[in-house]
Amino acid sequence: MTKDVIALTPKMPDTTALLVALAAGGPELDAATAAEGAVIQLLGAGGRPLVSVEAPVLVQVPGETERLLGTPCATPVWWTETRASTAVPEAAALAGAVAGRLAEVLGGEVWPAGAGRVGAVPVTSAASAAPAPVGALPTVDVVTESTAVVLADRPVIALTAWLSDVLRTTAGFGAALQIVTPGHCRLSPLLRAALTGAPNRWVVQDPECGYYDGLSGAVLSWQDGTFAPARDAAGASRPAAAFVRADTSGERLLTLRVRTGHSAERELLLGRSLEAAWRALTGGPPAGWGTAEPVNLPWSPRLLTDLARSRAPEPTLITAVGRPERPALATVRITRTATGVEEDITLTLGHGPDEELPLDALEGLADTLVTGHGLISMLATTGPGRRDLGVGPHLAAPPLPVSFTLGSAGVAEATLTEARRPPLALKPAQVGPARRPGLHYPLGAGTDPAGWDTLATLLTHLRTAVPTL
Repeated sequence: MTKDVIALTPKMPDTTALLVALAAGGPELDAATAAEGAVIQLLGAGGRPLVSVEAPVLVQVPGETERLLGTPCATPVWWTETRASTAVPEAAALAGAVAGRLAEVLGGEVWPAGAGRVGAVPVTSAASAAPAPVGALPTVDVVTESTAVVLADRPVIALTAWLSDVLRTTAGFGAALQIVTPGHCRLSPLLRAALTGAPNRWVVQDPECGYYDGLSGAVLSWQDGTFAPARDAAGASRPAAAFVRADTSGERLLTLRVRTGHSAERELLLGRSLEAAWRALTGGPPAGWGTAEPVNLPWSPRLLTDLARSRAPEPTLITAVGRPERPALATVRITRTATGVEEDITLTLGHGPDEELPLDALEGLADTLVTGHGLISMLATTGPGRRDLGVGPHLAAPPLPVSFTLGSAGVAEATLTEARRPPLALKPAQVGPARRPGLHYPLGAGTDPAGWDTLATLLTHLRTAVPTL
């Protein structure tokens, strides 16, 4: 049984329902709160956390439970996570009993199927009575001087509010976060971005080599309290065979990296640039947005703007998702600058092998963004990737550029005459208002690696920097 169990219920878990659920361990267990009241924990006799129950989240976005859990579920639905300690044998069954009781009282269901139960789970092992280790993080499986290790087994390991908090906590004391999963798991694009770069790692269990890094492919071993590359006598690491197996699915991703700038006016409505891009490429707006996964709120530029204003001058990072029939996911980083407000957007759309990428829509989108959304730059790339946007622990070819758009301010700085005449065999299209145009540069169909050289030459000519990949 997985140690993560989720109750999906049509009604909010109220105090009565939570008390019934928490009674699954019997009267001998204590309860306490953590994370400023956002987590309720069942504690063993020695104070060791056995099960942690996260604050319920109301998911109002269709398709989120299916995207993250593989389980279709009607929305709105209350998502309540329980996590069991791996140090106590009875904890997994106890987590299932807590979630099962919630589902029984509130008329819902439990993920994974079969994990829920309604009977009491006596906790008698000696481990339950031992005190929690000094410096332990609640619901983190292993903590050493350098590393916090989380064991996970879900279809998609997502950047939940809890995992975001663990990342912040470990970064705060200079430690690594390493997430250990079986080989069938995938990362959400958000978590993949958060784990980029050492010392954080995605550690994949493998029957052939033991463990390997799901993002770099390097075979790993447990060394001095952390997972690190296993090296030979010459100091070289080697890739895992499972990582380098070829992907023959034919599925592809189209990714846009868009940067827009706005005056900090009272009437400013953020999120409009993203919505314009979403409509141009999919025919409709985003389905929902939020600050963590599962994405839980219906799409609303007004609420998004209110959140960003409440956090200013600190930056705000939000996530948006599409509908199940057209997988799409975006992140937007909203930053207050000396001259106004900037939005840095990364929008990715998944396509099956028989689906055509909407490349013909890019020039029209460029015109829309330059005309009414303060476009600074837009880079479009395409490359292999899962239609459902999940990141598997396998080698993937890098994306290739399709087009680059320079906004009005960049064209004016480079001068329109110079910007129109790069030392390349391509002709840019003028987009936006005639008095202050932008330029849209086609770079190919995303099939030629030389496109990166073309882009580098173009950016050198324009004296601008490439958006971060």
